[in-house]
Amino acid sequence: MKKYELMALPYAPEALEPVISKETIGFHHGKHLQAYVDNLNKLLPDSEYENMALEEIVRKAPAGAVFNNAGQILNHELYFLQFKPVGEAAQGPEGALAAQIEKQWGSVEAFKAEFEAKGVGLFGSGWVWLSADADRNLVITQEQGASNPVTKGLKPLLTFDVWEHAYYLDYQNRRAVHLAALWQVVDWSVIASRYDA
Repeated sequence: MKKYELMALPYAPEALEPVISKETIGFHHGKHLQAYVDNLNKLLPDSEYENMALEEIVRKAPAGAVFNNAGQILNHELYFLQFKPVGEAAQGPEGALAAQIEKQWGSVEAFKAEFEAKGVGLFGSGWVWLSADADRNLVITQEQGASNPVTKGLKPLLTFDVWEHAYYLDYQNRRAVHLAALWQVVDWSVIASRYDA
């Protein structure tokens, strides 16, 4: 049986400060994500999903505990791997991704404004995503709970987590401030590589 493990962060817990604090990383990665990993490992034995990859589980499992825990692991792995410390990440999209953003939104600033608005406007807990469709067009979606754009046949590229555990220690109820700050640590080279893959 495939056993899932907590992903290792590619940076130190304090590396994303002041945008995301060491304390938030400790709870978000070390407690919340660990719980999803532990829960999924308990749910998989003797199920039809026990040897599937995460993305396959998320595409095939119906709503429920297996879907929720697998979805949250997949979402968080994409989320944590898209960041670099302030000043070390590429400051904006380049190449084919930049050209597509300009084509569809007119400017990176217009894209960011819509992306942040969709994150602020998502009621309750969930995720806002930038994804690519089969024709490489870009799509912004709001996903409730543990959902992921792969369930719609899309390729996820960039995500902001709007579950309160992602920002409450640092920003309290100021979700909009948190979302605006996250651009400082987005590593656009990672997003571009996902788009080009």
